[in-house]
Amino acid sequence: MTTPQFWSTPLRYLRWASHEKPAIFYSLIIGASGPLALVTLPPIRRFFGDVDPEPIPLTYPVPQGPRNIPRGYDDE
Repeated sequence: MTTPQFWSTPLRYLRWASHEKPAIFYSLIIGASGPLALVTLPPIRRFFGDVDPEPIPLTYPVPQGPRNIPRGYDDE
């Protein structure tokens, strides 16, 4: 039995793989959907009203004024 060549006849190979080797077929389908999702999902999300969250702060906010030192925790 000869295996169809993917690059010469991709649709024929996918049809063969869907019957004979479903794990290969579904891995190709899921792998192809990744780059497609990167292009299509952000506009669809924005259309339905989902907004991007605020960026996470990368620095700790420094409080204004003098530092309050906690009292009552010293070893006596």
